[in-house]
Amino acid sequence: MLALEDGRTFVGRSFGKAGETSGEVVFNTALTGYQEVLTDPSYAGQIVTMTYPHIGNYGVNREDVESARPQVAGFVVREVSLVPSSWRAAGELDRYLAEAGVVGISEIDTRALTRHLRTHGAMRGVISSDCLDAKVLVARSRTSRSMVGLDLAQEVTCARPYRVERAETAAARFRVVAYDFGVKGNILRMLAASGCDVTVVPAQTNVEAAMAFNPDGIFLSNGPGDPEPCAYAIEAARGFIARGIPIFGICLGHQILGLACGGRTFKLKFGHRGANHPVKNLATGQVEITSQNHGFAVEPALFDQAEYELTHVNLNDGTVEGFRHRERPVMSVQYHPEASPGPHDSHYLFRDFIALMERTRQA
Repeated sequence: MLALEDGRTFVGRSFGKAGETSGEVVFNTALTGYQEVLTDPSYAGQIVTMTYPHIGNYGVNREDVESARPQVAGFVVREVSLVPSSWRAAGELDRYLAEAGVVGISEIDTRALTRHLRTHGAMRGVISSDCLDAKVLVARSRTSRSMVGLDLAQEVTCARPYRVERAETAAARFRVVAYDFGVKGNILRMLAASGCDVTVVPAQTNVEAAMAFNPDGIFLSNGPGDPEPCAYAIEAARGFIARGIPIFGICLGHQILGLACGGRTFKLKFGHRGANHPVKNLATGQVEITSQNHGFAVEPALFDQAEYELTHVNLNDGTVEGFRHRERPVMSVQYHPEASPGPHDSHYLFRDFIALMERTRQA
């Protein structure tokens, strides 16, 4: 059974690990890429509902992962395929989740659940295969952790610094320190492929420790939870801005930059999660179809300050999707330019970061 904090319940069939789990119930509209979704650290603490009805049909493999293990708190689908059909498959989804300890539920009317979340907003919930008492599960959901005020970056970050392996096709042109707030693997691969020697550091690394790596640029990664409690990261971002070090932030990193610049963030009603979100680049007028996964956003009041420029806007709800500093080498976007899963419309942003470091070096 899936029980929501507002009293709504859904009865289905258990798959993955038997047992009970709690988290914020959200939905993702991507048609493919469920393994990337499962292993995205930005989903830590969340029960993810897939709106596409048939999940698991191409199985799982060792390549399509964004971190070492599944990160979701739970998984909700309409129908789970027990027979994968793909030459790349190395296993089936049900067993994959069971081995990873992820509780799942299928045979749920995901259309009704998604409409409910769109109407009432993302909310806490519990999946249980042990208890089928609706009142008990609703009560448990109401006592589970709220995403507001929750710092999850510390729970998913790396334990110590490490360097990203890269193909030795050409010498790295720039040294980049990447803050791991829940970084996805494809981000690091794309930074390395763009000509960067990348060192990943834990979320609480201070400015002095990061500068010891003599970086040409700082990357602030995606991650889960509320950005406002991440005071350590906001302070570090302010320090890098003051030093004039090129900075590129995405997702949680974008929100942290917004807070470091004097802005504020707020929780979206049901967030943006999927691989088909339209974003307008205000500099070129082009519309990018983007991959997104976030529940918070930067308030547009930031741009009352003349030194900050809005660069990207969401065409669904008008929320802030990107900004830059007019004088200092700072750029950020709310969405995921590395996609995985999703379209490649926004890959150019990694080239923009390289160009930003190049201009700063020449200056």
